[in-house]
Amino acid sequence: MSVSSASETASPGTAVKPGLVLALTSGATFLAFLDTTVVNVAFPALRDSFSSASVSTLSWVVSAYAVLFAALLTPAGRLADVLGRKRLFLLGLLLFTVASLLSAISPNIEMLNIFRGLQGATAAAMIPSALGLVLFETPAEHRTAAIGVWGATASLAAVAGPTLGGVLVDVFSWRAIFLINLPLGLFLAFAGFRNLPKDRPTGHRLPDIIGTVAVTLGIGLVVAGLTEGYGWGWTNVKTIGALAVGLVLVLFGLFRSRTHPAPAVEISLWRNRTFAQANLTSLLSGIAMFGWLLSGPLFVSTVWHYSVIKSGVSVVPGAITGAVAAIIVGKRLSLAGQRASVSIGMILFGANGIWMYYAVGADPSFWSVWFPAGSIGGIGLGMTMTGLSSVAAVSVPQTRFATGIGLNLTARQLGGALGVAAVAVILSEKGLRGPQGFDDIFLFSGIAAGVAALAGLMLLRSRPATAPAGAATAAAGSEG
Repeated sequence: MSVSSASETASPGTAVKPGLVLALTSGATFLAFLDTTVVNVAFPALRDSFSSASVSTLSWVVSAYAVLFAALLTPAGRLADVLGRKRLFLLGLLLFTVASLLSAISPNIEMLNIFRGLQGATAAAMIPSALGLVLFETPAEHRTAAIGVWGATASLAAVAGPTLGGVLVDVFSWRAIFLINLPLGLFLAFAGFRNLPKDRPTGHRLPDIIGTVAVTLGIGLVVAGLTEGYGWGWTNVKTIGALAVGLVLVLFGLFRSRTHPAPAVEISLWRNRTFAQANLTSLLSGIAMFGWLLSGPLFVSTVWHYSVIKSGVSVVPGAITGAVAAIIVGKRLSLAGQRASVSIGMILFGANGIWMYYAVGADPSFWSVWFPAGSIGGIGLGMTMTGLSSVAAVSVPQTRFATGIGLNLTARQLGGALGVAAVAVILSEKGLRGPQGFDDIFLFSGIAAGVAALAGLMLLRSRPATAPAGAATAAAGSEG
């Protein structure tokens, strides 16, 4: 989404209230990022409700959201320019609310996975529009603080997700984690319709439908092949076909985007070496991060037999330290320091995974192992995600700021979907009841973080231009 006319606001005579715009868009952002983590602690409850479903099928409750969210963030930015930011924001919010209701009343795991995918798609429609509204409707002198609040809201969602999900599942059922979106979504939509300023579409063309569908389906097929490969068999025609067709579709979408006037993927931005390196590192860090965020609560609930609420609370220390680290890196460090924070953060997060691999077992060791290791891992994630967001932002022209951040989020979310797929493969083979499968996941997470740290070293040689104020903080919150 272009950021070209910051003065474009409400219709003549309508007073714009930047604080209200920020509050409404931040509320919707909270819902979108909350739903990336809120289902993690509900995994055991879902397994009990759908006892015949395989672990890999259950994992699509997480993956379906992540895949559609990742695939559609970038074209949603261009679509906001075509339809208008307010219009797409409200449409996405209303459809997100409907998808939440459909998820809550799903009679089987297949329908739940479909509606979770719809949730992810509609969340993707909200985020670029929300960021665009904040950027355009906030005076320049207050924009840094506003973007910081917007990003911090997403960080808060990461903290609240597992804990809120644990409370709702324990007191009510897993269906409550979706029903809670209904009153909040309807309130925000009504308030947004009444109070958000009108904006004018820019006249840009719709994003390439064929390319967008190809990339979206391609990503879904690749993740499907990775997730179901163990159950189908790695040499089974379905597994090979899903992976092969998925890769072909993604490559077709990328090739088509090279020359299309309204591409599904902004290939021109990827020609910037620093931007490409930042997104590669985001992809790798997403693999490590999302795999751990899914398996952590699952480990303490199935191996240590924690209650659902206690399982949700167990991830709070790392989320809090991550949020604090993100704020410090985004506000206090220079651009050079932020680039260095990427690799340092991934080293810390990798240390968390290796520590867990060697130290945790069947007997609970929360205070001696889990708390310190998780806190260190949270610091690492906060450092890495904020540094990556800063590098991605400064690598693109200011007029492409939202699009650049959207692409960086896409890479991170795609990595997350691959991480969840890897967790499903490991748990399908090793099982849920003992620590061995989780040990392998912790080791995998540590190794993936190490690879991401190596990729991050490439950023130390980059020399990006000066960032827009608050750029890092704006996207840092998406780490949850």
